[in-house]
Amino acid sequence: METRNRFKALVVEKGADQTFTRSLKERDLNDLGEGELLVRVRYSSLNYKDALSATGHPGVTRQFPHTPGIDAAGEVVSCSDGSFAPGDAVVVTGHDLGMETDGGWGEYIRVPSQWAIPLPAGLSLRESMILGTAGFTAGLSVLKLEWAGVRPESGDILVTGATGGVGTLAVSILAKAGYRVVAATGKLGDVPFLAEMGAAEVISREEVTAGGERPLMKERWAGAVDVVGGETLSAVLKSTRYGGTVTCCGLVGSAELPVNVHPFILRAVTLVGIESSRCPSATRQDVWQRLAGPWRPALLDQMATEVTLEGLEEKIGRILQGGIRGRVLVQL
Repeated sequence: METRNRFKALVVEKGADQTFTRSLKERDLNDLGEGELLVRVRYSSLNYKDALSATGHPGVTRQFPHTPGIDAAGEVVSCSDGSFAPGDAVVVTGHDLGMETDGGWGEYIRVPSQWAIPLPAGLSLRESMILGTAGFTAGLSVLKLEWAGVRPESGDILVTGATGGVGTLAVSILAKAGYRVVAATGKLGDVPFLAEMGAAEVISREEVTAGGERPLMKERWAGAVDVVGGETLSAVLKSTRYGGTVTCCGLVGSAELPVNVHPFILRAVTLVGIESSRCPSATRQDVWQRLAGPWRPALLDQMATEVTLEGLEEKIGRILQGGIRGRVLVQL
């Protein structure tokens, strides 16, 4: 494979006045950090965490200049420890990619070889990045529901924030796995989209939280995938049925959780945290194999809006404002 020493990347820089600027720049392979694996990136994606990194959020990235992109898929250029051969198709998500390590919004990444997995059979590089961290997080949430004994026959599964990247994919994966999915959203104009993704029912976020001031609410959900946090997660816990399980992987509503212990000690509800970046390798590969096989979302292409690096600027602002539906695929 032909390798260029100079390559294009989106670079975030921090000024002396503590402001942040983003621009497309030419970088050198020698600018990249250490690692056994050099990958020519073909596709990446836009996630909420990427937008935080791109705007200088110190909880994600502190070292600048920096190239965001917590997802990358492409071909191996070289691998010094022999874990991969040149030309192998690989996927890299999570770990430190796009945080302090230069990420997938550049044409090349250099990372430790253990961060990469072989592209699962049944997925193209493009499809793997429509899934990306969002799809992996959604898949990990479904896996944890399974581990907790929540089955399709258990009852309705709620997905909050259902038009976002994780939410849309969770709806589709759960439907593919045989669950009856209720999608909650603040964008009721997207009801047809969510129905197409597999939702059996779509409700407003106000319906989820109505009565949330009470210690407990009417039992409704056998399980839930929550990507919102805050009062929404509190209400979901209070309305989950006896023995049900709720997974939590987001905080777009709030990082605070105003809840009492009643759901836990009176209804034996389980709250499971989902953290995808440090997921053990065996579990990571299990989820990806399922995403490529039995859990492969229907209508995967319809979930994605494709942009180049040049088109990211407008999307960064929109995802921070909750204005993105589905996934944004970055083509390099």
